[in-house]
Amino acid sequence: MLWTHLRLEAMRTPRSPPLTWVVVVACCVLAGPPQSGASPKKTSCRVQDGRADCSHLSLRAIPPNLPRNISSLDMSHNRLVGIPPAPLNLYPGLLRLDVSYNSVTKLDGHLCQTLPLLQTLSVAHNEVHLLKREDLSHCTGLVLLNMASNRLKLQGEPFSALKNLKSLDVSMNKLASAQLSSQPQLPSLVNLNLAFNDFTALKKDDFSFLDNSSFLQLLNLSAVSLKTLEPGCLRPISGLRTLIMDGSNMGILVLFKLCTELSRTAIDALSLRKMKLVTLTNTTFTGLQRANLTFLDLSHNGMGKIEEGSFQWLSRLQTLILADNNLKHLTKGTFQGLKALKELQLTKALVKSHTSSTPIIDDFSFEPLSALESLSLRQTSVREITGHTFTGMTSLKELDMSWSSYTSLRIITKQTLVSLAGSPLVKLNLTGTAITQINPGSFACMRNLTTLLLDFNFIQQTLTGKEFEGLGEVQELHMTNNHWKVRLSSTSFVNVPNLRVLTLGKSLNNTALNVDVDPSPFKPLCNLTFLDLSNNNIANIRGSVLEGLVNLKVLKLQHNNLARLWKSANPGGPVLFLKGAPNLVTLQMDSNGLDEIPEGALRGLSSLWELSLATNLLNNLRYSVFDDLKSLRVLRLQKNLITSVNPEVFKTPMSNLSLLVMDKNPFDCTCESILWFVTWLNNTNTTFVPDLGDQYICNTPLAYYNHSIMDFETLSCKDMTPFQALYILTSTTVMAVIVTALLVRFQGWRIQFYWNILISRTLGFSDANIDEGRHFEYDAYIIHAEEDSRWVERMMVPLENENCRFYLEDRDAVPGVALLESIIDNMRRSRKILFVVTERLLKDPWCRRFKAHQALHQVIEASRDSVVLVFLQDVHDYKLSRSLYLRRGMLRRCCIVEWHGGHKERVAAFHQKLLIALGMTNRLME
Repeated sequence: MLWTHLRLEAMRTPRSPPLTWVVVVACCVLAGPPQSGASPKKTSCRVQDGRADCSHLSLRAIPPNLPRNISSLDMSHNRLVGIPPAPLNLYPGLLRLDVSYNSVTKLDGHLCQTLPLLQTLSVAHNEVHLLKREDLSHCTGLVLLNMASNRLKLQGEPFSALKNLKSLDVSMNKLASAQLSSQPQLPSLVNLNLAFNDFTALKKDDFSFLDNSSFLQLLNLSAVSLKTLEPGCLRPISGLRTLIMDGSNMGILVLFKLCTELSRTAIDALSLRKMKLVTLTNTTFTGLQRANLTFLDLSHNGMGKIEEGSFQWLSRLQTLILADNNLKHLTKGTFQGLKALKELQLTKALVKSHTSSTPIIDDFSFEPLSALESLSLRQTSVREITGHTFTGMTSLKELDMSWSSYTSLRIITKQTLVSLAGSPLVKLNLTGTAITQINPGSFACMRNLTTLLLDFNFIQQTLTGKEFEGLGEVQELHMTNNHWKVRLSSTSFVNVPNLRVLTLGKSLNNTALNVDVDPSPFKPLCNLTFLDLSNNNIANIRGSVLEGLVNLKVLKLQHNNLARLWKSANPGGPVLFLKGAPNLVTLQMDSNGLDEIPEGALRGLSSLWELSLATNLLNNLRYSVFDDLKSLRVLRLQKNLITSVNPEVFKTPMSNLSLLVMDKNPFDCTCESILWFVTWLNNTNTTFVPDLGDQYICNTPLAYYNHSIMDFETLSCKDMTPFQALYILTSTTVMAVIVTALLVRFQGWRIQFYWNILISRTLGFSDANIDEGRHFEYDAYIIHAEEDSRWVERMMVPLENENCRFYLEDRDAVPGVALLESIIDNMRRSRKILFVVTERLLKDPWCRRFKAHQALHQVIEASRDSVVLVFLQDVHDYKLSRSLYLRRGMLRRCCIVEWHGGHKERVAAFHQKLLIALGMTNRLME
């Protein structure tokens, strides 16, 4: 809609006169309810609080199954071709009916008879063509009628019966005249929308049908390109207070005549946006000299020049909007005569382009604006701010220069803003103005300043406190997003003792709160209630950093690196820095890498209302860590590593919660870990636990994996009566397991050695049959690194005898035979392939590129389990797989032999295990 910008401007400007809000509300009513393109697709009508929403359902008729007592029915964006009264008999209490965005071609004259209480009817964006008196003759109670964007042709006096109508929208209907009737009617009409129609003239009798209407206040003629205005054309609507002419490309001469006609009305607000008024002359608004105009919007006109004295006729004007223009020069005569102006918006009105020079503001240009209270120079570009740029503004309270490009603001000195010395400035916005340095006493002339915004700049200095001299009344200081260049000292804020809000997010050098800064920079701020230190990568602060901040209510410390400070292993113990702010209401410490909360870290925070510890590494929490949080209402612990929710930890904080966020934690869904939490959820109003059904998921055990914690069966956790015999049996079993584990751990090799002797004497070393060995010349093909040759000679070769023979490449290779052919042939002639695994073997190029591949190929080709691994070193399974394409899990345990260094007593055991491995059959068990 055309009025979106005006609405936003009004919302951004709290000091706008009441008439602005009249314009905004009226335009919203005439435009109908906003359409949301992001709403989820519906499958049926939604009924709530007496309102039925059946929009966007492709319906061809009124649903008959809605509650009989509904007062509002929305049938917009469907496929209706008419509004038959019969289906509406079911809903006689309707006050509001919306059938916009359909294919309705005609209004039924019995509609209002069926709905006698109807007050609002919207038939916008349909195909209604002929509108007759009979169609609306029974709609005497109608208050709002929207017929925008149809193909209206008015026959007779279609609106004559609408004695209570206050708002009528017939925009976008290609009407050839503004005259909707030849007889006086619509005595209660307040808002009339004739925008986007085809008439180009306003004749003397066009509004004669409103002769009896003394209430009309708003007339919308947007995008109506008027060429002719007959004298007295606005006389029948002399009570008009707001006129909207946005997008009406009339010339300067027609605008002059319009202003003359408006002088005979009660006009208060005039909008002339997007009218291509490139130049304002000193006679354009002459006709408004006797008018009571207080609001004028000239934004989005591409205006490049305003002649001196152009506004001299508007002595009662209070709000002037010149935003989004292309002004190049402001002089002392530009605003001459605006002695009552309170608000001036020049947002994006002074902009440097590629084809033009930087705009200029002459000294004393704003001097005529002695009553001005609010000046916006947001997103502007001016050549220079001098010592007299703002001189004469004796009532100025708010100055917005944010996101502007002024060279003078790069380094702020005592002279930069000295022209504001005579202004009772309360709020100064210098956000995003590329400030790099603030010199001592730069704001000393602003004794009344209470709010100073310095966000999104490039300030790079240590704040000594002299930068804020004279700002004893400042209550809010914003310095976020200064790219981690600001450093603090103990005296940084001594000159702003009344500060209540301080934001330093993403601004501090990571040493700004170093332990060397003592006393704390915040100690003078005993009145501080809001402190933002987020996104600063703070890793080291003193325990007394918040000392004296007894009034601090909100502390934001998220996205820092405070994990070490709260560790029990921290040198000197955990740093309990929150003890200096006992009256905190909101504490945010998200994303700090915290994996523990020390006992006493949150002690004394009995007034804490909101605690946020999301996106940390918290798991095991101490039982008493939350015991003092008896006023807690909001608790955020999502995206941590919490597995159990124990009553000893959470019972106190959860007793009064109104919002709990603990989703995306790896919950352990067992009786010990989650029973109390699930029971608490079942006995509590869980509407304050968002996403409970799909974001609170069990991670363990396997039976509940990837299920909601609400699926946990609490009946399985009923207490069982303990039996002494069961206790004794369990204890004995545990002790036996412990003794066995210790015995295996320290003497397991001996047990295995003697066991193998017993088995080998009984069954022999080998489980391979005799036939299996006849096909092989060697018992094992030994692959080893060259550096391990001595070990092989000492530990492997002595095992050879007439029943056991190894193939060693450096010993048994036949001279003259190609190396590759020899390797392939002799591997096939060997019953086992034995790898002497060391780090050196994994780096051996021959082994990695050929021998390991050939050995693996041989195993796969023959379907044999013929690989034996002898580990001289502890080699990680990942390296083993990467180099030899083998893992320990691929082989039987008996085919993996480990060498235990220089323990001579274990050599015999090693030889025994090796012989058993070599004696195992190669055939896989079926």
